[in-house]
Amino acid sequence: MEFDQRILNWRKLDRITILSLDGRLTIPIVFGKYAKLEERTIKNSAKLVYRQGQFYLQAAVEVPSEQLHEAQDFLGVDLGITNLAATSTGQVFSGSQVDTVRERYTKLKASLQSCGSKSAKRHLKTISGQEGRFKRNVNHVISKQVVQLAKALDLGISLEDLKGFKKTVMKSERERFGKWAFGQLAAYIEYKAELAGVEVIKVNPRNTSRTCFACGHCEKANRKGQFFACKACGCEENADLNAAKNIAARGKNLKAGRKAASPPSAPLPGPKSIGLS
Repeated sequence: MEFDQRILNWRKLDRITILSLDGRLTIPIVFGKYAKLEERTIKNSAKLVYRQGQFYLQAAVEVPSEQLHEAQDFLGVDLGITNLAATSTGQVFSGSQVDTVRERYTKLKASLQSCGSKSAKRHLKTISGQEGRFKRNVNHVISKQVVQLAKALDLGISLEDLKGFKKTVMKSERERFGKWAFGQLAAYIEYKAELAGVEVIKVNPRNTSRTCFACGHCEKANRKGQFFACKACGCEENADLNAAKNIAARGKNLKAGRKAASPPSAPLPGPKSIGLS
């Protein structure tokens, strides 16, 4: 249920009042450890959620972000299936655990759906929530590490523009791909980067996995599964790391192109000469 400032009011940070048919109810609240309230401004809108016998208040907050740092170079991030994310500096976030969990939930859901009883439907609803929370947690962990790495190296982040990306996935991989929230992972990286003052740029992912980062040769035969071997120069690399390096280079080139296309700023007026008589 959604509430706004007409219905819900904060009374300091230990209780709220909610308007009901029986008048205003004063309800004590407890914040989780994650909420650093001294750094956040609580807004009056909130959502009241009832989950597994417990009420949760999802409050909207304003979080101060650091000043955006203009990046000169970029950390490329390739999103995938075998590896959920790979960076141009060599970090790989494996998807093996995710595959195991996905397969377990898929089998369990199929079994419950074939049963069709009321208890099976309740169980389906429960595991659906568990699967969603698992995805969010993994994406939060990966996005946090990616942003921390970029900030430590004084780099921006170059991401693939995922619009329409599902259309390029092979039919045999659609079930695996569709089970992971890549858009959510990219969104988490973007908002965490904004809070940290890290610049994010999106690039076209076309042929990033088929193009050699060393010589620029693009050919379908360059990639065999997770192994990349350039047919032109012989360069060998993990396919996801190769793609991440191409994404980093595209981010840098796109940033340079935007700078070149932007009109020069007007010069500051010089000191006026004053004639003395």
